[in-house]
Amino acid sequence: MPAHSSASARPPATESSLSRRRVLALAGGAAAALPLSACGSGAPDTDGAGGGDFTVYWNPGHDYAPYQQVVKEFEKAHGVTVRMQKYQWPDMRTRILTDFQSGNVPDLMEEPGGWVQEFALSGDALSLQKYIERDGAEMGFPDDWQTAAVEHNSHKGEVYGIQLHQTCSLLLYNKQMFDEAGVRPPATWDEVVEVSRELTGGGVHGIALNQDPSYAWPWMLQNSVREYDPKTGKLLTPRDAAREALQFQTDLVHKHKVSPVPTPGTDYSGPQKLLSAKRAAMIVSGPWDLEPIAKSSPDLELGVAQAPKKKEQATILAGTSVLIPKKARRPDLSWDLIKRLTTLKTELAVTRQSGMLMPRKSWAEDPVVQKDTVTRQFAQGLSYARDAHEGLYLTGHYGEISVDVWKKLYQGVVMERTPVDEALDAYLAAGRRIIEG
Repeated sequence: MPAHSSASARPPATESSLSRRRVLALAGGAAAALPLSACGSGAPDTDGAGGGDFTVYWNPGHDYAPYQQVVKEFEKAHGVTVRMQKYQWPDMRTRILTDFQSGNVPDLMEEPGGWVQEFALSGDALSLQKYIERDGAEMGFPDDWQTAAVEHNSHKGEVYGIQLHQTCSLLLYNKQMFDEAGVRPPATWDEVVEVSRELTGGGVHGIALNQDPSYAWPWMLQNSVREYDPKTGKLLTPRDAAREALQFQTDLVHKHKVSPVPTPGTDYSGPQKLLSAKRAAMIVSGPWDLEPIAKSSPDLELGVAQAPKKKEQATILAGTSVLIPKKARRPDLSWDLIKRLTTLKTELAVTRQSGMLMPRKSWAEDPVVQKDTVTRQFAQGLSYARDAHEGLYLTGHYGEISVDVWKKLYQGVVMERTPVDEALDAYLAAGRRIIEG
C-alpha cells in the first residue's frame, strides 16, 4: 500500500465505519408492497363520491411499513380507500404531466426534488400557505425543518410542498485501505489530492469521479458557486470560482491521475462498482449507494466522512417532498395526510425500519439518530447541505440548463479534456439563449 501521509495526523472526528447489516438498513433494503396499493394508469375518473377513493402517487422504494400504518389510520379516520399508485420517477413525471393536461390529477403525490417549484411556477401545484398559517405552529413548520428544505419547496413567499425525506452526498471510503496507508478522510481540497495520491497505485485509484454531472455539484458548492443568480441573471457565478472547481475536478483525472476517466453512459453507479471491487478507495455519494456496496462486497469495511471544504463546507441536498396538485378534489384531506406522514414519530419510525434520513431538526437531534454513528454522520451533513439549483427552477428552464447544457460542460471538461474556459463560454452562451428565449 502507499506510504504514510501527513494527513494521518488529523483526528478521526469525521470518520465512521459501517457494518454490512447497518449499511443495508441505511440504504432502505427491499421495499414491501402496501397491502392497500392498487395499480393503475392514473388518477381515478370518479370525484370520490360513493367509492371514496383517494389516490396517491408514490415511489415504490419508499413503501415503508410506518407509512402503511399512517395510511390505515387515515382511511379509518375519513372513511376512504387509499389507492397508492407506485411509479419510478420518469414514469411518474410522464403520468403527472398528462394528468395536468387532462385535469384528472391525484389527491397527493411524492416528488423527487425540483418539481415543487416547477409546478408552482406552472400553476399546477396548490399553495399550502393557508394550511401552514393554520397548522404550522402545531406541526413545527417551518421552525423544525432544515432551512434548505423549506426554501426548496417555496415560491414567491408561499409554501407549495413539504419535505418528506432529506439526504445528502458525503465521502464513502474503503476503511481498510485508509488504515493501511495511514491516512484519514480528507477535510480540504488539498487533502483530497494528497490522500488520493497516497492511495493511488497497484491498480487502485484514490478517488473515482462520476460521469453523472449532478455529482459535480458538491465541489461547486464548496467553492461558493451559484448555478443561477436571479438578481443578476448570471449562470455559474462567480465565474472564477466555477472555473476553479471545474479545473480541480478535471485535474483529479488528467493531471494528478488519481481518478479514472469517468465512463460515458447513463449509469451513475460506475464509482460505486469501482469502490465495491476495491479498485477505488473513495467516492462522493450518498445512502443510495450503500446497499449495492454491501450486497456486492460484504467484506468491505466501508467508512463515511463529512464533505471536504474549499471556501466553505457544503454538499448537495437530495430528498423527496409531497405536494397537492392544484386541481386535487379534496385538498383538505390531502393536507391531513401530509401532516400524518411528516410527524416526528413517523419520521423516527421510518428511520428505525429503513435508515431513511429526514428533514426535521428534532429528528437530527433525537437519540435514535445520535446514537447511530452512521446516521449521525449523514444528519451532520444535512446541516450544511444545499439545493444546488435554487433559483434556476423559477426560470422555467431547469431541465434544459441543469441537465442538458450542464452535462455537456461537465463531461466535456472531465471526460474529453475540453479547456475549462472554452467549455464555460459555450455553456454560458447556450444558457443565455435558453433563458432569453
